[in-house]
Amino acid sequence: MQLQFSRHRKLRSSANMRALVRENHLREEDFIYPLFIYEGENIRKEVSSMPGVFQISMDHLHAEMKDIVAHGIKAVLLFGIPATKDECGGQAYHDHGIVQEATRYIKKHFPDILVIADTCLCEYTSHGHCGVVKGEKILNDESLELLVKTAVSQAQAGADIIAPSNMMDGFVAAIRAGLDEAGFTEIPIMSYAVKYASSFYGPFREAAEGAPQFGDRKTYQMDPANRLEAFREAESDVAEGADFLIVKPGLPYLDIVRDMKNNFNVPIVIYNVSGEYAMIKAAAQNGWLDEKKTVLEMLVGMKRAGADLIITYHAKDAIRWLKEEH
Repeated sequence: MQLQFSRHRKLRSSANMRALVRENHLREEDFIYPLFIYEGENIRKEVSSMPGVFQISMDHLHAEMKDIVAHGIKAVLLFGIPATKDECGGQAYHDHGIVQEATRYIKKHFPDILVIADTCLCEYTSHGHCGVVKGEKILNDESLELLVKTAVSQAQAGADIIAPSNMMDGFVAAIRAGLDEAGFTEIPIMSYAVKYASSFYGPFREAAEGAPQFGDRKTYQMDPANRLEAFREAESDVAEGADFLIVKPGLPYLDIVRDMKNNFNVPIVIYNVSGEYAMIKAAAQNGWLDEKKTVLEMLVGMKRAGADLIITYHAKDAIRWLKEEH
């Protein structure tokens, strides 16, 4: 009996054959590494829910940056944890705020590293929300004024990219106008354009010490059930001047990443968030998953979905594993 069928296995016959026809690749240039900079001294504290991730003070920043450079990471995303917080998050836009000081230090001592400044208020406000609060309502337009002040102060400190994560309506337009007025017309905006109200942020809130003190963020972050809403958010941000679009979280929203890639001509960034990191770490520590194989499969899946860049806490390990494979 002669059967007619396709022999797809021909292109899987050996490691070299598989490498020859591989469609998607991970490179060290693909990764952005988040850092949590803690105001104070002699602080290097591991985040309990994120093994291998640390809160560090400025006196530990040099050693951390040397390690980052040695791994081949090209860009860092800075989050700040201030010594004091207030209702309006004043330390977010203070000239000597922790992110501003860390930015100056990195650009002075490691000038080739791209510094991306997270532009939000939640780590700096006493109530833990991403904007100005009246009663228990988060005020949109009043928040924009403070976010502009934050972005401009970060640019003045030397940030290469401004990454607003607050999800207020009009935040890209306001920040673009503020940066331009201050003379920073060449500073790009990496917008957290599609940011869902997700359960996967729990470990981050421990790391950044920015959990809301009342309610939740569902009035400004997106409903996980919605897809078309992502198009509206992204279209607005691109029209307002966004140079990159971030989709956050990563794994549960790979369909949205593909939607963004298919419809917008700007770099698409995926945020492989803290909960995704913590799940793999916990499973690996229990012997349930092979950490290296699982992480690399997940990250290449994000590239296959359409991500141009990946913000990930796995960056150091991933680059080391890729170098070992090569």
